[in-house]
Amino acid sequence: MSNTIDNAAETPARAMPTRRTAIVTGAGSGLGVDIAAGLAAKGYRVFGTTLDSDESNADTAVELAHVDITDTTAVRSWAAHVEEETGGRVDLLINNAGILTPGPLEVVPLDAIRREFEVNTFAPLTVVNAFLPQLRSAGGRIVLISTISAAFPVAFNTASAASKAAAEALMIDYRAELHHHGIDVTIVQPGSTLTGGPARSAALLDRVIGSLTPDERDLYGDALARFADVFNERQGAGMPSATAAAEVIDIAERTPAPSTATIGDDAAALHALIQSSTPEELDALRLQYS
Repeated sequence: MSNTIDNAAETPARAMPTRRTAIVTGAGSGLGVDIAAGLAAKGYRVFGTTLDSDESNADTAVELAHVDITDTTAVRSWAAHVEEETGGRVDLLINNAGILTPGPLEVVPLDAIRREFEVNTFAPLTVVNAFLPQLRSAGGRIVLISTISAAFPVAFNTASAASKAAAEALMIDYRAELHHHGIDVTIVQPGSTLTGGPARSAALLDRVIGSLTPDERDLYGDALARFADVFNERQGAGMPSATAAAEVIDIAERTPAPSTATIGDDAAALHALIQSSTPEELDALRLQYS
């Protein structure tokens, strides 16, 4: 046998390039739609979750599945399906799904706050854990879509801020634990975005105000109405969803991976204010909302 043949036999075959895989929760509506579409346009094979069965049948480049991400069994089954489809390599996981439960803490049912934590805090952890073996195989990246309010909670929006802040703490720890596994973790803190959310948020706040009892209205009605006016105004002036999604994707692909990044001028300004202010100054600003 010639040396040429021997050398060729000893040389490993070059691996064919593979299509990158991305996971996006909450990909059936809001910001998640644009994130998933943007990733698909960049050549990723995108798997997303939705709670709307009609969306899961939509003819798009995103492979949507009807998955309740608070259901551990359902998430693990979905992860197993993705593994079968892709050979077990996930390059990017974006935990985007979330809910908002505004209102006075005295008034908001405790079960509703628990639900907020189930969706915003525990579900992202469940999804990460289900996909970790596939993320390790690819040396992938995890991105948590949080909110700037996690860094600056204000009255009447505390359940969302607290649940996202808790999720951030989990991902900060995972950034440290997974660093030597070749997995990066990035937290993205958007400000206001025009995702269809402003109209839904306004309607939700109207329902909260309308549901107050006379005694509750005496205690909180005026302050909650002021909060709703400011919140709706800022939401309506938010960043277009497609622009925000493009920024999320840019951040998700940066090297080295940032630990935290803001999106939107309002989020950047608030982040700078937090960094430059004393606790007393921040407290005085927060009390303006109450």
